[in-house]
Amino acid sequence: MEDPEGGAKPRFDGATAAGRRDGKKSRRRKGKRGGQSRNAAHPASHELSGGAGQPARPIEDAGGNLARKRKRRRRGGQGASQDGSLQNQAMEQTGAVASAARSGGEQASSRRNRRKHRGKRGLQGRPLSSAKPAHVPLQENRVEETALSAVPREMQNGAADGRKGRQESIGRQGDRQAGEHAWPEELYAALDLGTNNCRLLIAQPTRPGQFRVVDAFSRIVRLGEGLAASGRLSDEAMERAVEALRICASKLRNREIRRMRLIATEACRQAVNGEEFLSRVVAETGLELEIIDRETEARLAVSGCSSLVGRETRSVVLFDIGGGSSEIAVIRIGDNRFSRLANHITHWTSLPVGVVTLSERHGGRDVTPDVFEGMVREVEAMLGSFDCPEIAIAETGDFHLIGTSGTVTTLAGVHLDLPRYDRRKVDGIWLSDDEVSAMQAKLLSWDFESRAANPCIGPDRADLVLAGCAILEAIRRRWPSPRMRVADRGLREGLLTDMMADDGVWRRHRNRRGQRAK
Repeated sequence: MEDPEGGAKPRFDGATAAGRRDGKKSRRRKGKRGGQSRNAAHPASHELSGGAGQPARPIEDAGGNLARKRKRRRRGGQGASQDGSLQNQAMEQTGAVASAARSGGEQASSRRNRRKHRGKRGLQGRPLSSAKPAHVPLQENRVEETALSAVPREMQNGAADGRKGRQESIGRQGDRQAGEHAWPEELYAALDLGTNNCRLLIAQPTRPGQFRVVDAFSRIVRLGEGLAASGRLSDEAMERAVEALRICASKLRNREIRRMRLIATEACRQAVNGEEFLSRVVAETGLELEIIDRETEARLAVSGCSSLVGRETRSVVLFDIGGGSSEIAVIRIGDNRFSRLANHITHWTSLPVGVVTLSERHGGRDVTPDVFEGMVREVEAMLGSFDCPEIAIAETGDFHLIGTSGTVTTLAGVHLDLPRYDRRKVDGIWLSDDEVSAMQAKLLSWDFESRAANPCIGPDRADLVLAGCAILEAIRRRWPSPRMRVADRGLREGLLTDMMADDGVWRRHRNRRGQRAK
């Protein structure tokens, strides 16, 4: 006799529990033994005679035996080695057993068999564990292909890139440890069209107050070239800007952006044809830019640099030297610090002068010490009308300057003597007052060709960098400080920070992280 689970099974002819290794009686074997002996001695014992007050025990035994027979047949017919007469008896007893089961027999073995064989499914009748996982991805792929086919052809590549990024992110989440955080998969975009540059950032929020740059673009377009003299944006300048904005529009279409903000600053504010130019941008690129005022520009610059202001700092003068204007914000932090640094701005101003406008008035190619001093005095006169209380400079180092512009980053790159400009080495670096003075004197001693040959300046900024240094010098004379911190960030970072804070992505992250940590 073969046992479907344990191989060859010995016959138990009247064996007692003492003869078994585990010392326990087997209900299955006992029932089988009783069923065989009774069926052999009384072929008609499956009938409910009830003679002499005897219970219908043979029927129960036959029912249990029948259930085991069916189980063996489902496992591959291994129970076929039983005697043929017993199988015939079991088939004849099927109707009686089913009737007894439906009538609600109260025997424990019958109830257990009904639960065990509910639905008539044995172990081999269950689906394999690998069948369902093998089917689900195929269905998901079909859904994705259908969704992609509904997208215009020019945007399909972008949608595929977005899906690929999400799949890679999901894979990375599975590799993380239990204590690590799965960053939100929400992309934000910020575009800043200034007087000199067109810049785009696409980022993903990470830790509270921070984000990871996914894509970036920057190009010098000189939109404000000739604006101070004519009051209009020239055709050449607008063409350069539109070409750069086409590239930005392509990058935005190739990403699934949750929220974006596109701004234009001083050049479009001052130009008579600024609104007309933005209408052309919408028609040719599909991008709708908004012209922000100077106060908003100052607040965005502060928001972009908030992570560079330490907890020990009590006063900061932050300045952003742009192409057509320069924003200055005075920040005073008391004992209670707000979550947004821009809420600590006490005074601010926007000077209608930048590196492009100042170099056009005084000449930026050949700059002598006298020309440089003339530029500094012009900016000082503008600052003289800025009504701002003096800042008490303590020796504890709780006051400093923060510069966010191409001018200060250029000074930092020259100071570090970088063979190639590297934002990672420049952003956040500290420069002492003496180091800033030395760098300005060094740049002033170079001619135009020497400035253009420097890898941190280049030919595009060679005629603008000294005008920026003149604005910086005027600020340093108004607010003397022993040190200055360099920020390679600005309006784009401020736009991203504000959008993410408004949407509460960092707050939701903290809630999810706290729930997982429990």
